[in-house]
Amino acid sequence: MTLAGEHLSLYQLTIEPGTAFATLERRGDLLPPEEETAAALFETTQNRLAAHGLPAYEISNHARPGAECRHNLTYWRYQDYVGIGPGAHGRLTREGGKFATRQHRTPERWLAAVERMGTGIEEMAAIDRDTAVEEMLMMGLRLTEGVERVRLERAAGQDAESLFGGSLAPLLEGGFLTLDHERLAATAAGRQRLNAVLAALL
Repeated sequence: MTLAGEHLSLYQLTIEPGTAFATLERRGDLLPPEEETAAALFETTQNRLAAHGLPAYEISNHARPGAECRHNLTYWRYQDYVGIGPGAHGRLTREGGKFATRQHRTPERWLAAVERMGTGIEEMAAIDRDTAVEEMLMMGLRLTEGVERVRLERAAGQDAESLFGGSLAPLLEGGFLTLDHERLAATAAGRQRLNAVLAALL
């Protein structure tokens, strides 16, 4: 732990098709752990880092208090960010709405567009209400702090209980989510199973 510094990002390996890892797995040269083993390793990592002063503030990120990554908190809190450069994506609020921006992917096309039009943006599309709520939850529930209730309800145009209907109560009762007057947040158990929690919630 003495080499950890102020911040650690720890991600479990995801094997994507077409990668060297996928080839190794297919040949039997790489054996990913069973789901239960991976879950136990995740919990052990969370506990050990917290015990050494690096609690998780996001599913895969740990920091000493005050050393959280401000850059990434912008994404997870669903705030605006500008994507600059080939292939970059952004989220911008304009005229009361949220927009997704996408830059040209290849450096040559991006540079040609910048020279021709002054911008490399290939697409700017309005994000509808349901997508904005979904993105806010997908990003915000990764954080230990969760999602600000007032921002969620403003984006949804309704209160949290109405927004989720009957899907919220079982997740609260099961200990996967908490909801109070300030925040909707995933518990430690909920963050470990966030894909399933989001699928049930949405």
